Amino acid sequence: MKPAVQPGGSQRFGAAVRRLSGEARNLPPVRWTQALLVRLGVRGLRGRTAVIAVPYLWLLLFFLVPFVIVLKISFSEAQIAMPPYQPLLNWAGDGLADIRLNVNPGNYVYLFEDSLYLRAFANSLQVAALSTALALVIGYPLAYAIARAGARWRAILLMLVILPFWTSFLLRVYAWIGILKSNGLLNNLLLWLGVIDHPVVMLQTDFATYLGIVYCYLPFMVMPLYANLEKMDLSLLEAAEDLGCRPLRAFISITLPLSTPGIVAGCMLVFIPAVGEYVIPALLGPADSLMIGKVLWTEFFNNRDWPVASAVAIALLLVLVAPIVYFQRLQGRASGART
Repeated sequence: MKPAVQPGGSQRFGAAVRRLSGEARNLPPVRWTQALLVRLGVRGLRGRTAVIAVPYLWLLLFFLVPFVIVLKISFSEAQIAMPPYQPLLNWAGDGLADIRLNVNPGNYVYLFEDSLYLRAFANSLQVAALSTALALVIGYPLAYAIARAGARWRAILLMLVILPFWTSFLLRVYAWIGILKSNGLLNNLLLWLGVIDHPVVMLQTDFATYLGIVYCYLPFMVMPLYANLEKMDLSLLEAAEDLGCRPLRAFISITLPLSTPGIVAGCMLVFIPAVGEYVIPALLGPADSLMIGKVLWTEFFNNRDWPVASAVAIALLLVLVAPIVYFQRLQGRASGART
């Protein structure tokens, strides 16, 4: 009697994939998506196709639909009513020929005519760029140290990086108010050490804005860098050392170029939210600071000018699309070079 043939690695892998696909089909998001597609008249989506359709459908619902709504409002005109903007389509009669389209592109023209919005965009880009550079200077050595630490300490160090996310973002920003104010922790410490003779104004300054942004978004810089540095082949550094290459030159010639995808990803994760940041400049920054997030808040809630605010939001989105496209091209070049 012949012994039973044990399944090979590829067979076991295929069985595991089929088992995971079967379990994924029973997850609530997949079931909800299938029910929604059936209601929309789309049938026959089963197995892997249904699983793949889940993220695309939720992206459609939570990203594309809100974008279309904001885009529609940006071409309307403001009015004192609820909602505070006029509809794009007006029915002047009973037939389709009586539909009037009220499109107002003047909201976008107004953004270029009023220097307030241009200065807000320029200042926001400057603050975001400098904050991203500071986060990179601090985050790269930190990620490098975590990646080169022992396996025992690596998990602890990563937990310390992620630990601030266990608390509310707003509470962390409020904590800096207690640290930076005139009678706060930092000023009292400096007075006790004799470094200063009187309290230094640190709260409601540009320094506090940069400090808050770097502190809050530093983990977004560290994590992509760590993921990139941790999987780097260390035999390249050993070969460079055997060939007489100094550590600094090996870092510049090998480590830094190989970590470029992590640098780009971390910079994007910090730069994009920092451009539209509102909470940190409002709580820590000066009262007269001009940031696009504060402009959006003023237009939406103080001026009640939703069309102009929507135009500002769309313009901000177009500005932020540029680094995303650059990152996609960089990834395409990297994948093409590997193949």
